Amino acid sequence: MTFLWPAFLWGLAVVPLAVLGAAAVARRRRRPSLVFSRLDAVADAARGTRATRRYAATAVFVVALMVVPVALARPTIPLLVPADRAAVMLAIDISGSMMSQDVKPSRLRAAQEAAKTFVLGLPGHVRAGLVVFAGYATLLSPPTTDHAQLARTIDGISVQHRTAIGDGLLEAVAALPGRVRPAPDGSLPPLPRDLPPGFVVLLSDGQNNSGTDPMQAADVARRESVTVYTVGIGTESVGDNGAFMIGGALDETTLRDMARHTGGLYYHPQTGRDLTDIYHRLARAIGWQQRRTEVTGGVAAGVAGLLVAALLVSVLTKPMLA
Repeated sequence: MTFLWPAFLWGLAVVPLAVLGAAAVARRRRRPSLVFSRLDAVADAARGTRATRRYAATAVFVVALMVVPVALARPTIPLLVPADRAAVMLAIDISGSMMSQDVKPSRLRAAQEAAKTFVLGLPGHVRAGLVVFAGYATLLSPPTTDHAQLARTIDGISVQHRTAIGDGLLEAVAALPGRVRPAPDGSLPPLPRDLPPGFVVLLSDGQNNSGTDPMQAADVARRESVTVYTVGIGTESVGDNGAFMIGGALDETTLRDMARHTGGLYYHPQTGRDLTDIYHRLARAIGWQQRRTEVTGGVAAGVAGLLVAALLVSVLTKPMLA
């Protein structure tokens, strides 16, 4: 917990002094020379009010006084809130090798199910879009908050030929709010200072064999403040593992380097369930952010509740003399 006005916390030092002063005044006002005509009633009252109950109201009141300076200092705590300004693009490899069945029921189908889990797990205000790439990249959906429609678009993708990982990343980056395509010489125009958070989750099962070099594309993403998470699906080498497979080996090194260059992470799920779990975790990590939130109102409400509790305890524990 941190405070916007921490100077008010010095008020905590005043509370013990006030309590001691009140106790001293109470002792001076006490008059021991009272005469009771019914000592049995006094004894009954004394037995019925234990020490812990007798001082309960005072203790609750003192706690309330101690919380007052905390409320005045305007406390803040880190809370998970929807990343409303964030946008994320899914970039999915749709080369022919995605029909391989080493990941059940197929790499493409597992990728579609995981992508839908990701999209439907995002907070409603987070924008998400879709790029697919094979020999070239295609923008199927710009960032949108209509997650249900995006899930239907994911269901409709099909395979094509070749694999252009770099082009897929460039297309996804350019679709994010505030981002642009690089000039033919690789240069970028001045970008807005207050860019909204941008992310790309790129999935591939092979090696780049067409278009832009993937590391050049990753460098563009880094310069445009885009974090790239990469997911490699399928086996690392081609072999007879009893499953129907198409295409070459997975290029984990390139995918890992792309993610590291932009501050992201690389994942290599072994099963369709693993892939879905990864996308689910990414949805939470991207769709929510920790933000320091002022909780003065809640603390003030706590003070009011303590004062009411002190009053009730005082009334309920007051001895009744007959």
